[in-house]
Amino acid sequence: MKNLSPKENLKNLGLELPEISTPGGSYVSVNIRENIAYIAIQFPILNEEYLYQGRLGNEISTEEGYQAMQLCALNVLAQVENKIGFDRVIGLNHMDAYFQSGTDWDDSPIVVNGASDLFVKVLEEKGKHSRAIFGVEKLPRNFSVGLTATFTIKKE
Repeated sequence: MKNLSPKENLKNLGLELPEISTPGGSYVSVNIRENIAYIAIQFPILNEEYLYQGRLGNEISTEEGYQAMQLCALNVLAQVENKIGFDRVIGLNHMDAYFQSGTDWDDSPIVVNGASDLFVKVLEEKGKHSRAIFGVEKLPRNFSVGLTATFTIKKE
């Protein structure tokens, strides 16, 4: 069976890469050191529209959190394609997922699977990764989730 390109996999999933967002501070969205690309935190923003604002378990359901994290992953992929190119990706190394929730909510692994599942579906073998999940008191703009990632890339 032929491996499909990330763009073909996205199309088969009925997904498109969103417009890339610009940094909200004094940093760059993609920082490359040697052959490692560090992707700055991406939030559930779709073409400059802020989505999924609130706390998981309160205003945002676990299912919506999964979708929010999937959108964060799409934004990571959009940054990668725009600033690096999928053709240079050797693999996704690690991702850090952040969430804000109500006190009794405890389904963060399910929500973070929104990103993990998407990375594997789009990047196939190259999308396998390690991850860490952090519950935080507050995320910017009251986003329910955020995601950072590192990739190994081919040198130019």
